[in-house]
Amino acid sequence: MKAFASVIQGDITQFRADAIVNAANKSLLGGGGVDGAIHRAAGPQLLEACKLLNGCETGQAKITPAFQLPARFVIHTVGPIWKGGNFNEHALLASCYKSALELAVANQCKSIAFPNISTGVYAFPKNEAASIAWSSVQEFLQRYESDLHISFVVFDEENLLIYQQLLKNQLNVPQ
Repeated sequence: MKAFASVIQGDITQFRADAIVNAANKSLLGGGGVDGAIHRAAGPQLLEACKLLNGCETGQAKITPAFQLPARFVIHTVGPIWKGGNFNEHALLASCYKSALELAVANQCKSIAFPNISTGVYAFPKNEAASIAWSSVQEFLQRYESDLHISFVVFDEENLLIYQQLLKNQLNVPQ
């Protein structure tokens, strides 16, 4: 089976995949948005597992079991806070995707689901973030031999339309 990427509107805490990605803060101890939702859905064991990880740097990723979620793993990644685009935010966001994908492959995952990393309280512009996410995944798929199915699980209509346009543009590009 060849690796591929898809876009789905839904709740990542309900998504069935080998790994779901958590848009976490540096402490990995829970927060708002996707991070809080994942921690609530996974149960208190997730917090205990995260305490053992000693945090995570921006652009990096760490992995835990998923506990009560319909996944095997949660891959926690810390996206950059948007400061106008002149503080390495683009490269750090791309690194989030690369690090999470590498962890998924290292743990024999066949499927991974990403939320919109850094676009909530971290204020990364949604179009730019989606473009970085999409290009990071495409680069990964071209570079690595993997059967990984990658899903972008977006919660709202605005992000769904952004990702659908990226997919449409990708399919219309001459190869």
